[in-house]
Amino acid sequence: MSFKVAVASSDGKFINQHFGMASQFLIFEIKDDGTYEFLELRENKPACSVDGHSDLSMGKSIELISDCEAVIASQIGPGAIDILLSREINPYIAPKFIDEALKEISKLKNDSDEK
Repeated sequence: MSFKVAVASSDGKFINQHFGMASQFLIFEIKDDGTYEFLELRENKPACSVDGHSDLSMGKSIELISDCEAVIASQIGPGAIDILLSREINPYIAPKFIDEALKEISKLKNDSDEK
């Protein structure tokens, strides 16, 4: 079964944004055969800034990607991880190229589906 993944990236190539500071999420669909396609870019108001973080903005960020099964960012704080997991969104920390990360997530998903 295909599923959506949100990726925190400012350049569309590398996962280079902290979840709480992500200004956008790239949404990909990973298909059953392991291939994936870009669906859309969703602009986000970052929950964290140099002045601290806003729980209201964090909730809005999570709501923005609530139709996704996973999110990949360069870093995700423990509070955000707890909230994401409670919403059944799997958080992954992977500061690497988007292509690499999506292939790894696809393999992890396929391996867990086979069990």
